[in-house]
Amino acid sequence: MLEPSVSIHFSSKVFAVTVFQEDIKIPVGQKAFYTSFAEEMFVTGGLKSLLPHVLRRIIRCNRLSISNTSGMAEGYKQANVVILHKSLADDFEKFCHANAGPLPLLCRSKPGDWKCPSLSGDSDIRTDCLQYRIYEHGACTGTLKSLKEYSEQLKDMVTFYLGCSFSFEKAVQNAGIPVRNVEQKCNVSMYKTAVPCYGVSTFCCNLVVTMRPIPESKLEAAVLATSELKEAHGAPIHVGDPGLLGIQDLSKPDYGDPVHLHPGDIPVFWACGVTGVEAVINCRAPLAFTHSPGCMFITDLKNDNVTVRSSKEVPQVHCVSQDPLHYSIVSAEAAQKIKNLETLIGIDPGDRGIIHLLRQDELLKACLSISHARSVLITTGFPTHFTYEPPEENDGPPGALAIAAILQALEKEVAIVTDQRAMNLNKKIIEEAVQLGILKRPVPLLSYQKESADSALMFLCENGNPGRPRFDHLVAIERAGMAADGNYYNARKVNIKHLVDPIDELFLAAQTIPGVATTGVGDGGNELGMGKVKDTVKKHIKNGDVIACDVEADFTIVAGVSNWGGYAIACALYILSTCEIHDRYLRKAVGFPQISKKMGWLSALPSVTKEEKLLKTLVRHGVRSGKTASLEMEVDGLPFYDTHSVMIEKLLQEVQRGLS
Repeated sequence: MLEPSVSIHFSSKVFAVTVFQEDIKIPVGQKAFYTSFAEEMFVTGGLKSLLPHVLRRIIRCNRLSISNTSGMAEGYKQANVVILHKSLADDFEKFCHANAGPLPLLCRSKPGDWKCPSLSGDSDIRTDCLQYRIYEHGACTGTLKSLKEYSEQLKDMVTFYLGCSFSFEKAVQNAGIPVRNVEQKCNVSMYKTAVPCYGVSTFCCNLVVTMRPIPESKLEAAVLATSELKEAHGAPIHVGDPGLLGIQDLSKPDYGDPVHLHPGDIPVFWACGVTGVEAVINCRAPLAFTHSPGCMFITDLKNDNVTVRSSKEVPQVHCVSQDPLHYSIVSAEAAQKIKNLETLIGIDPGDRGIIHLLRQDELLKACLSISHARSVLITTGFPTHFTYEPPEENDGPPGALAIAAILQALEKEVAIVTDQRAMNLNKKIIEEAVQLGILKRPVPLLSYQKESADSALMFLCENGNPGRPRFDHLVAIERAGMAADGNYYNARKVNIKHLVDPIDELFLAAQTIPGVATTGVGDGGNELGMGKVKDTVKKHIKNGDVIACDVEADFTIVAGVSNWGGYAIACALYILSTCEIHDRYLRKAVGFPQISKKMGWLSALPSVTKEEKLLKTLVRHGVRSGKTASLEMEVDGLPFYDTHSVMIEKLLQEVQRGLS
């Protein structure tokens, strides 16, 4: 092998080094550091400006002592490498397409082809990575600087070049965001997760991710800088607590080096091409080769300068939980549509002063949190008509069933908890909702009674263990809420505590369970979860000083009628599910988009016809209008036709606005 051709020329300010006819100018003050150019120069920033073909030649000469290619050839694409027997190639390609986030396929070679003209003009995959790993029957049996001794075996093998996150580091820096692993002169941290990839034949494994610490103020900029660089893994797949990915200790990466977080940094995780290495291990091929993690193949392809064109493609980042810390990602378009829903339901048809209770973006944050939930518990029931049987009002159950219907369509677990005395009534309502096509199947119906100090914890968690919650999110909609004095009041300041089971305790207990979030939906301030706005309720709502609910929820959704809040939650969950950016984030960029299920989701949304039939069912069961106690087609004293029906139509119009 030829040694690099090196010549050095001095001037007063710089000295120039020529390698393979490429000139690199270096400040003369740094001259002493480069005493042995071939071995020393390339461990510093000089590598950033070298062209890819120069770097490949130097790597080929095996003269670099560095451990990874992060920061090299800035602005050019780098690639993970997987080399498999040709009999496995078709299945591995399918595996890549099925998991395009971690395995964006740049090129697949023909058997025995060591070059890759579409990625580089003069490359040789046997020599052009810093280091390789050899795998035999799933075990790593060594590392190599060259694969030339395996040239005969390579004649029957296919090389896969897969995108790498090193490719987006320059774009991140250009956005004014520090890249900590480059600053700390180390390899990026890589971790195995508990997230399964979509398996194809013998190829199955869990997702591997890279982690880069990002200042909290730069999170959205980091997502925007990487979201369109799909051949470099695109946008992050998780922002926040590593435990949510099954990563126990950031200081102990499975591959690469620990990268230290600065104060104010948030761990941000991108899908990683080392997922391909895990797939190779699990398939137990007799012989396979990969790059050593961090030792990438450097291509001649420049990163595209992508301009995001529409609000569908502009990502936003929102914090949905502090314990554990968790951010979600959604498109600007979807976020705006949900904000529009919030505006629609925030009117005050009863002129009760609820305009003062409105909290901006609570619907969006609540629904992002619910979107990430696996299992949701809903509660409703406000026995305001204490002189009637049943005492329930008809605001609440329709909204609760609208939420349950979309959760069923989204294949989440959902249950309803209500008062023991109202179990039979709610069972009949649920059965008829199934017959009417509102629900796909009956929703499990639960009741809660306090029997001991830890009853709430035992109800919410398996064996009372906060580490094993049964539900990820609790939603209260038009549910009587406990006031500061421990009683429950209707709007007229009448104590109805004797009719209300202590379901508030579940919301209080949820505050102590990491990962369990709560949402309260109300229209007067005396509903469960409205404790977040209790001071405003006391100031602006009639009888607020007595009736204000004292129990907070993480998210407080205020609506002119609580049912409207339930309808808006259902519509918002549909919008999130059809948002490509959010869908990708939910599935961690593995598997396929869920958009094919769109029509099933749409059919689960409330409609004027379904809600009309449901209200007639409630009337037939003696469930009355909240304000008037009427058994007419009205809710909270407002006629169904021309008021509630119009609101439903407006919400559905917003859902479908802009959809093709």
